[in-house]
Amino acid sequence: MSVKSWVRFGLVLAVPCVMVLASCAGKTGGTDLAEQEMAEQLRQEEEAARLAAEEEARKAEEARIAAERLEREKAEARKKAEAKAAFLEQHVHFEFDSFALTSEAMKVLDAKVAWLRNNPEVKIIVEGHCDERGTREYNLALGDRRARSVKQYLVDSGIADARIATISYGEERPLDPAQNEAAWAKNRRAQFVIR
Repeated sequence: MSVKSWVRFGLVLAVPCVMVLASCAGKTGGTDLAEQEMAEQLRQEEEAARLAAEEEARKAEEARIAAERLEREKAEARKKAEAKAAFLEQHVHFEFDSFALTSEAMKVLDAKVAWLRNNPEVKIIVEGHCDERGTREYNLALGDRRARSVKQYLVDSGIADARIATISYGEERPLDPAQNEAAWAKNRRAQFVIR
């Protein structure tokens, strides 16, 4: 055979071999590429699921914190309302024909001082009251002395004078209209109003 024939024969054999090799290499590269794309898609889906779970956990934690804060605020508001009610409902009582503060009255006033210190924006009126015994004029004057006695105790305890007003109702506004010692004892009082 001539050299030319050998070259032709070599080319005839080489071209199909190269084609077979090229087609196999293409299939292997395509398979690797598809696997890589699937792996990347799976990784992205896992990352998206992780981020969604983190976001859901963050929102749940924020909701829990907000609910706890709301409960604390409700409890604090309830506590403040109860303290305010106690401040208004607890009266200072006096002995017959007296405006002197008893030790029991001072305990009541000390609790009121604490509440007033915790609520510095509050201004009050101290109302002086008497039982029905005595003249109207005398009871108005005694009620005034009772209210002023309470005010002075509050001022001496550190509450600003400007926050406290006084008024006397004498015998005009009894808590108990009965005419006995128990009713009269209830009516001899100083009580508080928030203005």
